Amino acid sequence: MSNVLPFLSRSNSEDVAQWLDALESAMPHERIVAFDQLTDEARRNATIAIVANPDPQQLGQLPALRWVQSVWAGVERLLGEYRNDSVAIVRLEDPQLAATMAEAVLAWTLYLHREMPAYAAQQRARHWHQRALRLPHERCVALLGLGNLGRVASRTLRNAGFNVIGWSRTLTTIEGVETFAGDDALNAVLARADIAVCLLPLTEQTRGLLNAKRFALMKPTASLINFGRGAVVNTDDLLDALERNALAHAVLDVFDVEPLPSESVLWTHRSVTVLPHISAPTHKASAAAIVAKNIAEYRASGAMPKAVDRVLGY
Repeated sequence: MSNVLPFLSRSNSEDVAQWLDALESAMPHERIVAFDQLTDEARRNATIAIVANPDPQQLGQLPALRWVQSVWAGVERLLGEYRNDSVAIVRLEDPQLAATMAEAVLAWTLYLHREMPAYAAQQRARHWHQRALRLPHERCVALLGLGNLGRVASRTLRNAGFNVIGWSRTLTTIEGVETFAGDDALNAVLARADIAVCLLPLTEQTRGLLNAKRFALMKPTASLINFGRGAVVNTDDLLDALERNALAHAVLDVFDVEPLPSESVLWTHRSVTVLPHISAPTHKASAAAIVAKNIAEYRASGAMPKAVDRVLGY
């Protein structure tokens, strides 16, 4: 019974069933069981848990737990809710996730580059007007966050011809990309950006990082894409900048509260494109294969995958 792998999630039953199918296919020699189906003995003996937005109280019912494998790349909620420092948390690092995010970054950068919001407004007004074309190399795209997602996205944008610069909290080197680090450098990067793409995780240092002070530094023709976490952006400050035409447009895929409440003004704001957190959804089969590899290596050697730094938040 010690080899039972609990799966914990607050998702709906259909999503849980799909995860169990994917994980069982990737690990046919393991027994993977939803938390509510675990016996008392299995709960007492479980040393590894696989999770997708788990209930921290359920994690607390696994006293022998050594590490938690998340099937999501973002773990800030898990870190905030589950305070047991003796249990390591491993986030998903999936090359497919990076490729999917890079595709989304390119798609919505092109959406802004080719002025789709303006043409949609013209259509609603039945106004025929051909806007002046800018070439990709004339458009500065600033990537905020240069981890694996940012690296792959930078390559995709450069291949499309965009002038790409990047910022991170600590200096990162990427071939063909001018990179910067530190608060003062962030101000300079935002001042240059025609399109700023946020891929930052949510930490104590990044919460509210994009605020009125930072928006005031940007060009009034500039736009923002937020594919990181909702709370990195101060929404009230963003709305104020958009209302004053101090920013042109915002493409938002992540929010302080999700799903976005129906009464939110973001749904109908003329300068906001709302997406339902779809920039880089986890591909279950791809994620399950990585989880299977991590667990197999641990079973064979006792070597635990790289854990999240609880101080840094990633």
